[in-house]
Amino acid sequence: MKVRAAASVAVFLALPLACSGSKGDSGFGGGESSSSGGSGGGSNSSGGGSSSSGGVSSSSSGGGSFGTTDASTGPMNGCQYMDSTDHDGDGFSSTDGDCNDCDPNTNPGAFDVPKDGIDEDCDGTVDDEPTGCDTMAVLDSTDPFNAALAMDLCRKTTETAQGKQRTWGVVGASFVAPDGSDTCNPGACSTNANYPLGHGNLTKLGVNKPQQGSHMHSMSSGTARDPSDPGYQDVGGFDKMFTVGAAAGFPAPAPACPGVITGQPHDGMALRLTIRVPTNAQSFTFDTNFFTYEFPDYICSTYNDTFVVEMAPAPKGASTGGNIVFDQAGNSISVNNALLQVCDPQTAGGKMFACPLGSTTLSGTGFGTDTAGSNHAATGWLQTNVNIDPSLKGKDITLVFAVWDSGDGILDSTALIDSFTWSSQPGNNTPVTVPTPPAQ
Repeated sequence: MKVRAAASVAVFLALPLACSGSKGDSGFGGGESSSSGGSGGGSNSSGGGSSSSGGVSSSSSGGGSFGTTDASTGPMNGCQYMDSTDHDGDGFSSTDGDCNDCDPNTNPGAFDVPKDGIDEDCDGTVDDEPTGCDTMAVLDSTDPFNAALAMDLCRKTTETAQGKQRTWGVVGASFVAPDGSDTCNPGACSTNANYPLGHGNLTKLGVNKPQQGSHMHSMSSGTARDPSDPGYQDVGGFDKMFTVGAAAGFPAPAPACPGVITGQPHDGMALRLTIRVPTNAQSFTFDTNFFTYEFPDYICSTYNDTFVVEMAPAPKGASTGGNIVFDQAGNSISVNNALLQVCDPQTAGGKMFACPLGSTTLSGTGFGTDTAGSNHAATGWLQTNVNIDPSLKGKDITLVFAVWDSGDGILDSTALIDSFTWSSQPGNNTPVTVPTPPAQ
């Protein structure tokens, strides 16, 4: 038995762009520099919790809430098409709200690339992609759409939207077990009193702040809370007393630990998001930071907690189960991967850990000497870059963010997720996760 350590989307067609020029090269995400409007209308609480996701804006100019665009029609950049035929093959005609039917990257399903002076989403205003919606995130919200806000996904749409209302956005959101079910043995996750403690929208975790805006989403096999937050439990010893099914393809041996299979998943948490991809997006990025209490005592053991982000349809080069977050050797994010770089340099479990980022960012998290009695470990902020297959533009993808304990329910792990950003530039050929690049 493990014991607590003592001190220790539509295709881009090859059309001649005689009617328009090319677009800018950055993804949306301008953080708090965006407008902060947005309505404070009806709530969208789904789990009987004490909080909700706040209002839903009906215009993309309402930065600070989910919104749908009210596209306008009209000639743009000299494009002459003003009829019901989709001339540029992007899924929208002028009648559907395409304001430049000569450019497949400009239509109501596109995201508005910042600072390029072009109205890609055809809502009548340039460079107004909604941002800053994470100000509406609430620590203990049981609404999974509120978690999307904390990750800076600022548009919500519907599966049945047509014409100019068929924007990109979050189509569906749910809190589930890592295997996608509502099963937290014994009983259902949705009725388990400890289950909601596994997710939260944080303004900080110790000295770690959001990468963008005011909030970041957190999930944990313990409590997804800062030690100063209400509901926090010691991540070294809080057992939520339920088991779950693992994410697709798990448990699986890590390349770093041949032959070692992790145990029954305990205390698991997952957020499943269905997202319609912008018609002009070529890649996306998001940031994560993983903290584990298992370092340094449980390297390559049956108890190794795991954090995965599984994508469907799986992109080229994804690992087990469509996982898109792993190190260069293919190790999933756990205590057994080369990206674990926030720690004190040492040899543990027969492996040398250089810990190039030191241990200062463990301060105040529950995983450091000031709150845990000894320093454990974290990855530091990582950025995952995923290329979008052209066939997925304007189509739905599913992302499942999941974390779980293995073998028992103590010595917890916590993951932070933030700054989901689309880009009009191609990504890597296969998903790549690396330490977050320095701010420009």
